[in-house]
Amino acid sequence: MPKTYNANQVAEYFLAKTNEEVGDQISNLKLQKLCYYAQGLALAARKAALFDNRIEAWAHGPVVPVLYQMYRDHGANGIPAPKDFNLQDYDAADRMILDDVYDYYGQYSAWRLREMTHVETPWKDAYERGMNNLITHEALTDFFAGQVAADYSEKYEQISRGQA
Repeated sequence: MPKTYNANQVAEYFLAKTNEEVGDQISNLKLQKLCYYAQGLALAARKAALFDNRIEAWAHGPVVPVLYQMYRDHGANGIPAPKDFNLQDYDAADRMILDDVYDYYGQYSAWRLREMTHVETPWKDAYERGMNNLITHEALTDFFAGQVAADYSEKYEQISRGQA
């Protein structure tokens, strides 16, 4: 069974990848979307959740409420990288997923990521104005399974078994 992290560990992974010296920054809105995509890709590739925390359908897209509360004081500003980050706390196969999410989705602005999630079925099916409905693992799995090639899941398995 793959390792389960908490949402803050996933968030810290993404925050640790930023290079503030060259102007990289991740706002709370962008962080929410990166964590959503990481959870979706993980459910499709490793057949298990990356983290146990809820993802809800809010007006501006998918949100992990525990992370929103943790980082809301930053507003639209960048969140600083964690000080005591240890890459060894993450399994190699999970780092592949997190790196792929960051490399692909990290290039987009927070607002562009918001727009992308608004056309995807996990958010669209769960969103109801004024409600913070759960985006289920089943909805994420159904959507992202169609986005992930079989060889990606095989690569995840190989790395997790130490064969890559």
